[in-house]
Amino acid sequence: MATVIGIAGSLRAGSLNSALLGAASEVAPPGLTIEVASIRDIPLYDGDVEREAYPPAVAALKERVAAADGLLVASPEYNNSIPGVLKNTIDWMSRPPADIARVFGDLPVGIIGASGAMGGTRLGQVGWLPVFRVLGTSFFSGKAFYLANGGQAIQDGRLVDEKSREVLRGYMAAFADFVARGRKRGAR
Repeated sequence: MATVIGIAGSLRAGSLNSALLGAASEVAPPGLTIEVASIRDIPLYDGDVEREAYPPAVAALKERVAAADGLLVASPEYNNSIPGVLKNTIDWMSRPPADIARVFGDLPVGIIGASGAMGGTRLGQVGWLPVFRVLGTSFFSGKAFYLANGGQAIQDGRLVDEKSREVLRGYMAAFADFVARGRKRGAR
């Protein structure tokens, strides 16, 4: 059984990406468990705060990611790029720099995303590539999933569009295989 930490990059209660993360968990193949983690209590990064007392919410999330077999990020796209609140979370987890390899080194990472706009989250997902590359993760690029017009496909917090669910199911099956291969290599 592989355990993947799932993080939605939006704080909004009715977030399309939180719903997408829930759908990914529902369609994940047997043998892959997604544990959804919240970023709501992660403060803005401040080096003075880090020096004084590492925030407990950051420490807890960081340890969950370090112990996991993979990371699945459901990221919105803001202004053709990545959302600040999620980037802030990743920045916190990369502190201190001596922990980067322990937390992120060779960690299988997948990115999915939903947007209310027609373009989906293509540009935002590309924006994550240099971030996860510099952290030394093993970035999954075998398939892509970016949901456009998410307000129609997601209703009442559920992905109801069957075609989109099937595409997501295929993504999750391929991501599960990727995570399993990472575990067999002994990368973590």
